[in-house]
Amino acid sequence: MAFRPLVPGARRGETRRVRRLHPAWLVAGVAFVALVGAAGFRATPGVLLHPLHAEFGWPLATISAAVSVNLLLYGVTAPFAAALMDRFGIRRVVAVALLLVAAGSGLTVAMTESWQLILCWGVLVGLGTGSMALAFVATVTGRWFVRRRGLVTGVLTAGGAAGQLVFLPLLAVLVRDHGWRTAALVVAGAALAVVPLVGWLLREHPADLGRPAYGATEVVPPARPAGGAAGRAVGALAAAARTRPFWLLAGGFAICGATTNGLVGTHFVPAAHDHGMPETTAAGLLALVGIFDIAGSVASGWLTDRVDSRLLLGAYYTLRGGSLLVLPSLFAGRAEPSMLVFVVFYGLDWVATVPPTVALCREWFGASGAVVFGWVFAAHQVGAALAATGAGLVRDRLGDYAMAWYVAGALSIGAAGLSLLLRRRSVGEPAFAPPPVAAGRRAWSYRG
Repeated sequence: MAFRPLVPGARRGETRRVRRLHPAWLVAGVAFVALVGAAGFRATPGVLLHPLHAEFGWPLATISAAVSVNLLLYGVTAPFAAALMDRFGIRRVVAVALLLVAAGSGLTVAMTESWQLILCWGVLVGLGTGSMALAFVATVTGRWFVRRRGLVTGVLTAGGAAGQLVFLPLLAVLVRDHGWRTAALVVAGAALAVVPLVGWLLREHPADLGRPAYGATEVVPPARPAGGAAGRAVGALAAAARTRPFWLLAGGFAICGATTNGLVGTHFVPAAHDHGMPETTAAGLLALVGIFDIAGSVASGWLTDRVDSRLLLGAYYTLRGGSLLVLPSLFAGRAEPSMLVFVVFYGLDWVATVPPTVALCREWFGASGAVVFGWVFAAHQVGAALAATGAGLVRDRLGDYAMAWYVAGALSIGAAGLSLLLRRRSVGEPAFAPPPVAAGRRAWSYRG
């Protein structure tokens, strides 16, 4: 006979049901902390461009190239990381990723040549943060949540993006008062501090605890993929690339990356400094973008559970394009009210595109949605890398960033058009899915 303890307040012969917090929320909380911990180094390009240029004499285009390598690897690593998480577990991949971030950040203090900046800042940190990019978010929400999936996607996305921006004022003050090396070491320490938490609390699957996913009614054993993670990631790309929805999503998300991480995240602070604004003030404005980004991404996740994701993307990209077109006229030596309006407006839209994009990848690509989203996110970072380098070249050649902002605004409006061209998958229409493994090999196809 199973022993059922008497709950305080219940009479003998009667039991009271105790509501326990679902472990999915604990996993989401640890993932949130890990994303914020890795976000610190992603905040440094904006406040280190001028200090590195002043100390080493490297052109802004050269330093921006290191940023581009970082952004590119940040994206390209994502689909492989998603496949590695399926094969070796989330905990191991995230712990190694945090160690790479700490190593890349810490080693920059000893660099003397620009290629060392590319190696540390570009390669090591790019691989580390890429392993904890939005494909990590898609993997966690796909495994642990059925209900509230869009909302949790929005919250975790806000953690990574807003954490990056909220670090900016601290890093700007550290750079001003103690030098850029101190800021790099602080970021390395923050990444290391999260590793024990990940090893202790981050769990792999609800079934490992004998629980269904949040909002599900049955315990579903995890499918253990056969074959190599690299083959799975490349195979998913090969099949998805034969579909129109993939290219519409990837094209729109490439523009999203160009107009956020690549341009605003990298060049907003130096662009404001060009107009006489102190770097600490500009960093504070970008941090304020991050604060409003939290509200925007959470609201977008809530809307994604209720509104057609295509319409959401169309609205988000249109509004972003309009804000970027007016930005060049808002720069001044101090934060005018009009600039604060831009910060609020743009902040609400910063990563609001992520929850509906994840939802559309899941709609069209089914169980392979996280890996395919990894490739869509890779396109996001290709766009970011091109924008980071391109804006640096525009500044070096033309003397200001105005043309970069105008091009970005026009591209954003184009992304709205791409999103609205993506049709809704019909009821009963087969989704992209991996067929069974045969003879140790995994073939991929798109049915429908």
